Amino acid sequence: MKRIIVTRFSAMGDVAMVATVLKAFQEQHSDTEIIMVSRSLFAAFFQNIPRLKFHPIQPKGKHKGVFGLFSLFNELKAYKPDAIADLHNNLRSRVIDGLFNSIRVKVRLLDKGRKEKKELTRTKNKVFKQLKLTTERYADVFRQLGFQLQLDHQLQKEYRLIPPGMMPILASDKKKIGIAAFAQHVYKVLPYAKMELIIQTLANKGYEVLLFGGGEQEKQITENWAENYENVHSLVGRYKLTEELDVISHLDLMISMDSSGMHMASLVGTRCLSLWGATHPFAGFIGYGQSYSDCIQVDHPNRPSSVYGNKSCLCDGVEAIDLISPSMVLSKVEEIFSPK
Repeated sequence: MKRIIVTRFSAMGDVAMVATVLKAFQEQHSDTEIIMVSRSLFAAFFQNIPRLKFHPIQPKGKHKGVFGLFSLFNELKAYKPDAIADLHNNLRSRVIDGLFNSIRVKVRLLDKGRKEKKELTRTKNKVFKQLKLTTERYADVFRQLGFQLQLDHQLQKEYRLIPPGMMPILASDKKKIGIAAFAQHVYKVLPYAKMELIIQTLANKGYEVLLFGGGEQEKQITENWAENYENVHSLVGRYKLTEELDVISHLDLMISMDSSGMHMASLVGTRCLSLWGATHPFAGFIGYGQSYSDCIQVDHPNRPSSVYGNKSCLCDGVEAIDLISPSMVLSKVEEIFSPK
């Protein structure tokens, strides 16, 4: 059996996309074992993938610095891998690559497409076109290692157990909509007042609304929304990541920023409406199997300003994400659930 070490340390959405690719890879290659190296939090993404062992990296602990990376190399070397698939291509992963190269283990790295992404996001003379999907870029690394890999880019529904306490909500006859209202960068986040109006309207229409997020601030915000409106439930801080995935698998629809919520929905085969401001699906980060018709955005020549949403994107003096109105989101939800 061939053994491949796969490295992708962060960020959450990127690691979730890796999991979708590895699911497809293992379905097509029954003679392979994968050692997935990432942060321990993300182990939940890989639990249902056959012949996969998760090896956590502790970048702030025993794997910190050059000596820590050498320690990680020794841990990984013990697996006696046939190849290294570097799906991160950052400083840490390249150190590991160099060490494996020194002992003649085959290494291939992710091509991030930096030049074309810069052309897409620059202020003047944008080259506005669809770039290769990130999931296909991941797949290319395995192809370069000599493995055939076909991605069908279709949602594949996972049927998972219902977490404790969620049965009354998830087993009801009401349509269930998840909302991941947050993102790492503010320029990707719909203003909270608009999101609250969306939540209120959906709740008033009889949908069960389940709110996702992380951290104390997001917990406080979602709990306030849940207290103010019937049929709204905050899951922040209540469940582990794997249980959140269990919940998402039972949703009829997810609404998310261009963030990890979209990629978690893809991982369990749930349809997602995604909201795009400073970023754009053309950069290649749309959720696996998700539809471009479900990407809610307003066309403007200034968009996108960045690949990751860490830069302001003013469109006629307004942040690009603020061009999205609650009615745009609500109309799309009604279109999805209206009788055909």
